[in-house]
Amino acid sequence: MSTTHDDPARPDPYGASSRETTEGTVYTVTGGDWDEMVDQTAGDERIVINMGPQHPSTHGVLRLVLELQGEVVTDARLVIGYLHTGIEKNCEYRTWTQGVTFVTRADYLAPIFNETAYCLSTERLLGIEVPERAATIRVLLMEINRIGSHLVALATGGMELGALTGMTNGFREREEVLHLLEFLTGLRMNHAFVRPGGVVQDLPEGYEERIRSFITVMRERLPGFHKLLTGNRIWRQRLEGVGYLPVDGCLALGVTGPILRSAGLAWDLREVDPYLGYEHYDFEVPTETAADSFARYLLRVEEMNQSLRIIEQVLDRLEPGPVMIQDAKIAWPAKLSIGADGMGNSLEHVRQIMGQSMESLIHHFKLVTEGFKVPPGQAYVPIESPRGEMGAHLVSDGGTRPLRVHMRDPSFVNLQSAPAMSEGGMVSDVIAALASLDPVMGGCDR
Repeated sequence: MSTTHDDPARPDPYGASSRETTEGTVYTVTGGDWDEMVDQTAGDERIVINMGPQHPSTHGVLRLVLELQGEVVTDARLVIGYLHTGIEKNCEYRTWTQGVTFVTRADYLAPIFNETAYCLSTERLLGIEVPERAATIRVLLMEINRIGSHLVALATGGMELGALTGMTNGFREREEVLHLLEFLTGLRMNHAFVRPGGVVQDLPEGYEERIRSFITVMRERLPGFHKLLTGNRIWRQRLEGVGYLPVDGCLALGVTGPILRSAGLAWDLREVDPYLGYEHYDFEVPTETAADSFARYLLRVEEMNQSLRIIEQVLDRLEPGPVMIQDAKIAWPAKLSIGADGMGNSLEHVRQIMGQSMESLIHHFKLVTEGFKVPPGQAYVPIESPRGEMGAHLVSDGGTRPLRVHMRDPSFVNLQSAPAMSEGGMVSDVIAALASLDPVMGGCDR
């Protein structure tokens, strides 16, 4: 019981009552001088709080255990696994082609990248190269998908920091991306459009006009983020100097993507280790040197502009040709017609299969149900996803199913840097630092 300074025997009416528990002394604060109480507890009173998984800024799928001294974070630990789906293990019980349907659901904001990394590793094990048109279509879809993913990073970051117009504008622009992807692949998300040996089917009629219209719209709207946020004093105060991670810290933690490039290292696998013909495209790898959350925001806006440059070049490079390898022992049928339900199972396509020979029908049935065999070995092919190095490590024992599937997801690796970015800062800065990482927990937990 707290007492007054004048009379030790007389209780202080403004003091905090206390009671002893198994955890120590518990005080019930009912009023009094807050500064005096802070002075009494300074140096030895730290509290541990859970930020998430129910916190809006962790979206229900990530938990941060923060040790605080006042409002300063002295220790941060991340707890993952709230979105675990067993995608990698499920792939071991499906054929190589069916695995695409699983991995596309890992990083659900960049499904085309999951599919492409998985298929490139499968194709390396098979020792095959996809046709030129199929490779170019993959590049086209990935760059469209990259824009959509970065827009979600800006939109959710704006939401978490209170810039609600940034959120609404980001999701409005992302709808343009999803409409285009739905037109090109049939689905807004989880496309399963990239398959071992090529892609499911050729681009629909009128694709060039739709894509060029999309480029025009995005070139008009992307500068709006600079008008709305880049010069905004509150936005800059919330992000500048927050979530600092220099290049040596990035390298020590294996961090890649915009976080690494915000520290000044122009490391982009499209440039340093090209795949699918990226060496033939003219684009820049933007970098910043501030190594903070604001630099990562600027980078993502600029990377969307660079993706638009690549998309324009793709349209100029697309040449007629097959979109699936011609090896009938591997290639699923790719000359599909779109049915009324938006899928490639029209009556015309069924008649084509049924109207050939019995042997071709049996082969089609066995290829789809049993799958093709992949020579024994292992392969790892990395690509540059919106969050950094996305790779698929596949192991084959010579059968029709993978022996082991492991996705090197950048969200999982990049999350290691959250404590380094947050400790020593304020609680509010944890939100900004985490948003600048742009983690997708579906890819992290898999």
